Amino acid sequence: MKSTKRPTGNMPYLFDDFFTKDFFGINPGSFTQRAASPAVNIKETDGDFQLEVSAPGMKKDDFVLELDKNMLTISAEFKNEKEEKDETGDYTRREFNYSSFSRSFTLPEDKVNEEKIEATYMDGILYVTLPKKEVELVKEQKKLISVA
Repeated sequence: MKSTKRPTGNMPYLFDDFFTKDFFGINPGSFTQRAASPAVNIKETDGDFQLEVSAPGMKKDDFVLELDKNMLTISAEFKNEKEEKDETGDYTRREFNYSSFSRSFTLPEDKVNEEKIEATYMDGILYVTLPKKEVELVKEQKKLISVA
């Protein structure tokens, strides 16, 4: 980022970038963008569709999966509060973090077996398996039509 110089000297202002970066030099917007839109891998096999949603630090109870017609929505909320007090009961440190996300996916119409959808959460990744419906093969029947 460009540094602003004092009008009377060459020393940068003490509070340069104070409102655009946190104390660790990370742009605060980058975390909220990441939390609002987790990385997702989507794979189609012969028998199913597989989604892997990167959501570290969460618990399986934080997730809500909803299927409305052919729209799958995965959402989650995470709340974390920590506080430390001194002997007098005054706060010496209090931190809280709240993040949430929601992702929606349009599924192919009439291809997913809604009754067999499964989701598991392990090692920071939500795995969603959407089995495909079994396709009944329609046998072509040859029919002779007589001309009258």
